[in-house]
Amino acid sequence: MMVQYLAIKAQHPHDLVFYRMGDFYEVFYEDAKRAADVLDITLTARGKSNGEPIPMAGVPYHAAEGYLARLVKAGISVAIAEQIGDPATSKGPVERKVVRVVTPGTLSDEALLDERSDSLLLAVNQRGERFGLAYLDLASGRFRVQELAGEEALAGELQRLDPAETLYRDSIGLPLVSGRRGARAQAEWEFDTEAAQRALNTQFQTHDLAGFGCDGLDLAIGAAGCLLQYVKDTQRSSLPHIRGLSHERREDSVILDAATRRNLEIDLNLGGGESNTLYAVLDETVTAMGGRLLRRWLHRPLTDVDVLKARLDALDALCANYQFEPVRGALKPIGDMERILARVALRSARPRDLTRLRASLAALPELRRQLAGARSELLDGLSRQAGEFPELVELLDKAIIDNPPVVIRDGGVIAQGYDAELDELRAISTGAADVLVDIEKREREATGISSLKVGYNRVHGYYIEISKGQSDRAPAEYMRRQTLKNAERFITPELKTFEDKALSSKSRALTREKALYEALIERLNEDLAPLQDCAAAVSELDVLACLAERAMSLRLCRPQFVDEPVFEISEGRHLVVEQVLEEPFIANDTLLDDSRRMLLITGPNMGGKSTYMRQNAVIALLAHIGSFVPASAARMAPLDRIFTRIGSSDDLASGRSTFMVEMTETANILHNATPRSLVLMDEVGRGTSTFDGLSLAWAAAVELAREVRAFTLFATHYFELTALPESCPGMVNVHLDATEHQDHVVFLHHIQEGPANRSFGLQVAKLAGIPPRVLEAAAARLKELEAGGSGAPVAVAVTPPPSPQADLFSAPAPHPATEALQELDIDDLSPRQALEALYRLKELL
Repeated sequence: MMVQYLAIKAQHPHDLVFYRMGDFYEVFYEDAKRAADVLDITLTARGKSNGEPIPMAGVPYHAAEGYLARLVKAGISVAIAEQIGDPATSKGPVERKVVRVVTPGTLSDEALLDERSDSLLLAVNQRGERFGLAYLDLASGRFRVQELAGEEALAGELQRLDPAETLYRDSIGLPLVSGRRGARAQAEWEFDTEAAQRALNTQFQTHDLAGFGCDGLDLAIGAAGCLLQYVKDTQRSSLPHIRGLSHERREDSVILDAATRRNLEIDLNLGGGESNTLYAVLDETVTAMGGRLLRRWLHRPLTDVDVLKARLDALDALCANYQFEPVRGALKPIGDMERILARVALRSARPRDLTRLRASLAALPELRRQLAGARSELLDGLSRQAGEFPELVELLDKAIIDNPPVVIRDGGVIAQGYDAELDELRAISTGAADVLVDIEKREREATGISSLKVGYNRVHGYYIEISKGQSDRAPAEYMRRQTLKNAERFITPELKTFEDKALSSKSRALTREKALYEALIERLNEDLAPLQDCAAAVSELDVLACLAERAMSLRLCRPQFVDEPVFEISEGRHLVVEQVLEEPFIANDTLLDDSRRMLLITGPNMGGKSTYMRQNAVIALLAHIGSFVPASAARMAPLDRIFTRIGSSDDLASGRSTFMVEMTETANILHNATPRSLVLMDEVGRGTSTFDGLSLAWAAAVELAREVRAFTLFATHYFELTALPESCPGMVNVHLDATEHQDHVVFLHHIQEGPANRSFGLQVAKLAGIPPRVLEAAAARLKELEAGGSGAPVAVAVTPPPSPQADLFSAPAPHPATEALQELDIDDLSPRQALEALYRLKELL
């Protein structure tokens, strides 16, 4: 047996092997130690190897799913070796074979999956600075490819997809890929493009991949081929639900880098949890597959205005007369068709999957009836795509009982009346009880033995039992079968004949039932493609009905997309913050256009600058998934990217300081932002010294306003920057105001034109609980600093071309600073030198 086990283990050195032995899955050697640690099960020993006990642990086969879920969650892959031989005819160990490898990225079992999150398998290929990506959701059959340039783009896609398992070319040395949990290095030949094309054409039964729009994507096709082969190796079955390949183009979506996804808290908050996120507020979907689709929409906002307008029209139609309510009611009986159909395709569907599929298909006519009155081309198209399947509903209704057992293993799934042969075999088996009663009554009368009774057990079959005291009265034709402490058990020729017939019929009935069940699965696979299209349509209808409900419940408005360069929000609100506040949220307007490309935002800490900036990014994101937005009105040009540089912390794993992280994110924005981008910059330069920080903030703001010309919200505590709008067209000062009442600061959270006039730093420190003596010392020092200078912000002017001789600083003459000014060679000053000169002049003044 151990020779057999070790041969299987040698084929799966990196997987934990579940080795079936009777009613248990056993694990041995290092696998046993690992399983005992992760699953908190008893580690024992059995037999010896080289004189040492063999470590061993096991789990009951009927409870294996729960243990598998824990192992997969820990990132451990499991090879399941089942008994495929017949114990009755086997010489030596029963033949065993790995029938499936369960890995984090190839899950389809309901118990192993989070119902509202995708579980993706990703493959990454690389050549120079270009990357080819392919990802698959085995539980639905979605298969996508794309090619990217640069690590920044790769990091953004990895954060968007968040794969459960990543395959990568072993020549890739990027910690960004190889350091991920569930990362597996694959040999270079597994990414061969020509072999991949042949494998993909075989899978899709096509001549080439041109019809999928994948021409020229050699890196991505290589990744897709590696991924497909890996899935075939783990599933050990055909994959009919993987019907095609889609090419995802980055330019078709509003690009969000990794920092932006993190800062906007789309479905994970900054603490790593799921509460108080945009997804948590929006997700009122009725079906699990609708919840997963909503998450995908949020992570991939679109740039196609026609698609977005079609979605918005659908929301208008669903909001009219609260039409979304009956539509959502019709969706409630529908189960997770997407994943059920995947299990049907993989031949791993369980009886209760089929009853849920039956209920889902039976609900389609009512869903389509509720959609009939909605005036929307998109809703009409989705209603047609969903279709109806009366023949399948009738078939499943006849074939499967209302409340079947969890598995087909012991039968009792196929309904009475579905198959005449099965009904006959069951009648023989179930009629056994009446026959046994007749035999027992007749034998008691014939023998006169009052203690005689007829029984059955799984080990010895049918028997006649007589107590010890009366066993000597047993007739001669009674053959002894078993001796007990207080009784003897016998068998008769009549009972033996009945036993053969009854047990045979029970076994044949179970065999027949399993064959009927497999035929039913094959019949469903004949309609797999239209059923998958139906599931996709129902998912989208669920998301649209959810967004319509949210629009009405949360007072959202329809955004308007226009051709002119503008981002105009009236009474905008932050959807998530609004839900957690006990007091009313203060709404604010935003106007960005060709003459207002950048808003320089000043104001006190805790005044609401970050919330104000984030709410505009969230509004933009929602508009680009086709949702209504939290505002009273919204007009915007389609965006190509959303950037955020808000807060940061040390990246210890990469050895980067807070300031380095900040500068890396800023550099990414300056290199990649365009006039069609929305940029959020919060406190740039605060991670270093005052001169360096101010210089960098000043230069970054000028670059964004003059050269990049992106729509920018630039929050800063460097009051010197508030002079920039005087000489840099496109910049406008705004501030979030606060006031002081009885020595307490009151934040008004209302955006106003013009710069702030003070920071309220000491008042905020008081709110934070800084000791009074520290606050008193700080106030005294502040007075000294203000007394030593003008106490007013230093005005920094930027020289707009073509007037390089404009004064950097204006002071009334005559003045002691005049000589210092005359010594400066203004034409050759760098920005840093200019700022240093300004501070020297301030001291002279």
